[in-house]
Amino acid sequence: MTGFVDKIEDAAIRNSNFRQVLYTARGLQLVVMALEPGEDIGEEVHPDRNQYFRVEKGKGEIWIDGTKTKIRKNSAMVVPAGARHNVLNTGGKVLRLTEPKPKQNSRQAKPSATQATAKPTSKTAAKPAAKTPRKPAAKRPSTRARSADTS
Repeated sequence: MTGFVDKIEDAAIRNSNFRQVLYTARGLQLVVMALEPGEDIGEEVHPDRNQYFRVEKGKGEIWIDGTKTKIRKNSAMVVPAGARHNVLNTGGKVLRLTEPKPKQNSRQAKPSATQATAKPTSKTAAKPAAKTPRKPAAKRPSTRARSADTS
């Protein structure tokens, strides 16, 4: 099995893709993200796993279950399983994130699309309106991930 070794801050700063998978193994995936000004990751909920983010460059805000917190370089954020969350770039430059995330076990039940992306119904839990519309990730270049040999 191969591993992954790189200076993570450098990898995040080199990345110009919305989302770039750096490494995939049996139970973990390492991702770097680049959010343009006004762009967000999209509100989501992961009912079965915690999520960790680290800001390598830029500034923004994270919303966790309706609570907004400002973030900047070297900020680390942990989102508990089941929490509705979003990360938004509020700065004038690219926000660069590192996101190591556990891969979902294929034996576990996967949440339905409505469970993973349902929007809140109350105004207090709604995500903030971005200053500019979210740029769709589909228009950004994609890259290949380095994967571990899991055989």
